[in-house]
Amino acid sequence: TAVGFGMDPDLQIDIITELDLVNTTLGVTQVSGLHNASKAFLFQDIEREIHAAPHVSEKLIQLFRNKSEFTFLATLQQKALTSGVILSIRDLEHSYFELESSGLRDEIRYHYRFNGKSRTEVFPYHLADGQWHKIAVSLSASHLLLHVDCNRIYERIIDPPETNLTPESNLWLGQRNRKHGFFKGVIQDVKVIFIPNGYITQCPNLNRTCPTCSDFLSLVQGIMDLQELLAKMTAKLNYAETRLSQLEDCHCEKTCQVNGLIYRDKDSWVEDDHCRNCTCKSGVVECRRMSCPPLNCPLDALPVHVESQCCKICKAKCIYGGKVLAEGQRVLTKSCRECRNGVLVKVTETCPPLNCSEKDYVLPENQCCSVCRGHNFCAEGHRCGENSECKNWNTKATCECKNGYLSVQGDSAYCEDIDECAAKMHYCHANTVCVNLPGSYRCDCVMGYVRVDDFSCT
Repeated sequence: TAVGFGMDPDLQIDIITELDLVNTTLGVTQVSGLHNASKAFLFQDIEREIHAAPHVSEKLIQLFRNKSEFTFLATLQQKALTSGVILSIRDLEHSYFELESSGLRDEIRYHYRFNGKSRTEVFPYHLADGQWHKIAVSLSASHLLLHVDCNRIYERIIDPPETNLTPESNLWLGQRNRKHGFFKGVIQDVKVIFIPNGYITQCPNLNRTCPTCSDFLSLVQGIMDLQELLAKMTAKLNYAETRLSQLEDCHCEKTCQVNGLIYRDKDSWVEDDHCRNCTCKSGVVECRRMSCPPLNCPLDALPVHVESQCCKICKAKCIYGGKVLAEGQRVLTKSCRECRNGVLVKVTETCPPLNCSEKDYVLPENQCCSVCRGHNFCAEGHRCGENSECKNWNTKATCECKNGYLSVQGDSAYCEDIDECAAKMHYCHANTVCVNLPGSYRCDCVMGYVRVDDFSCT
């Protein structure tokens, strides 16, 4: 296919052919691929050593030398929720080109070197889903393109990678080295091509350098529409500037409306449940859970939640058979007993009938009445804050913070927003400003720069 596009065969390297995977047995098995035009191999979850022979490494080093444009291509089917290295070109200590797919973080990572230092570009993308995908990473000096299934996913300006490989450099397929980064899944059509826009050998329909007549007519019509829109916008802008000149003496203040009440900017109040302090900031309500003082309970007491109170208080604990019970917790002995004010009190409540067989009975934590396996504890009114979610377990329910939120003082029932910008937990690149959002963040371009993708500007 590459020759059909007028490409010199000496400017590409077919990784699977060069590695002679047909004669490799440990950890690699030939299987059916996305198509039958080339061989596909299953990389299994065992220790393996799939790397190039010395003559192949020498060929690769010569091809990379002083090259500023190259493309890595592969067709793969990665096992869902796994992480691994697709291809790594490295010496004993450093990676010059390494493509990694993390199914745990839903990220594609490109590792390289610049001025003797290791760099990593992270692309949020769900590649490890058990489906077939075509992936192409193209480098042209400092311009990086990522295509997945012939769709341009990311375009980014990066520091130009080093391509003068050391003589000790070697190529690894499906792993980082002998012990780390094992890829799990099927790989096919792995190539490195040293021509501009090498991704067109994988996706021929993207090879369009000149517009057709139809494209040209559409462009002309688009320009005419833009000229008409520009004229209308100019008229509206002139009218807006006239109105704004009349407002120079006015001071406008953004307010917040909560439950029918209007609060002025920087006003603060306590919510109805008395658990959160809220403030009006430029028309946006920001609420924070009140911080509770640390509890130093005596040895015979434990901290517990009490109805209508935000902070835990110390209540006398009970001990039965070596088990410590907090206020309100129950234990099943010959009869049901509940811990009240440090004393186990007999409970006379009868257990409701269960609609399941006895082998499916489950006794919840600190309770006396069994429930059926798969019981929905969250539906019983287990209280979690607005930024946390209730999760059912076999014998209880717990609260877990949503993505982008962190528990308040170790209590996951109450979670507050993580400021990814202040904590530097973001992917915003140079020429951008990180802006914190509830549960997330965004990357805004610095004045004078235009957006390349969600995380970088140029």
